[in-house]
Amino acid sequence: MSQLKSFRELKVYQKLKDLHVEIHDETMSFPKFELYELGSQARRSSNAAPAILAEGWGSRHTNIYIEAINRALGEVRETQHHLEIAKEKKYITEQRFNDLDTRYDECGRMLEGLHQALSEWRDTTRTGKVVREEFAPYGSEKGSFKWNEAVEVTLHFEENFHA
Repeated sequence: MSQLKSFRELKVYQKLKDLHVEIHDETMSFPKFELYELGSQARRSSNAAPAILAEGWGSRHTNIYIEAINRALGEVRETQHHLEIAKEKKYITEQRFNDLDTRYDECGRMLEGLHQALSEWRDTTRTGKVVREEFAPYGSEKGSFKWNEAVEVTLHFEENFHA
């Protein structure tokens, strides 16, 4: 097992960053009046997903990292919404939408799986909209979160993720 030294090594980060560049290029061909409306929103949300993931990684606090993963997932879903609207307005083809949407779904599964793996490692549970952290307080034996251990959980998840 190798060691993750940077957020740049996260497969999901790489995929999200690549998708953002594609979304940027795609939206620059939208009609002029949409460049600063729908186009801007799609560019911002597609950039926010990898940026938030990078920010969370940089915090070195597991709870902030997990929250960043959750927020990045929200930005993924927002981007999918903007792409769907672009398809309905015929700014992108159905085929292009399906390609991008499928790739964002994969990133969403990766983020959800990473969230789940880290939550299980922290001995927390997530059911629907409820996260229970009875056994995750700082300072307790079960809640003693070391960043290197969180990185190992991330690495193990990434090595074993299959879309």
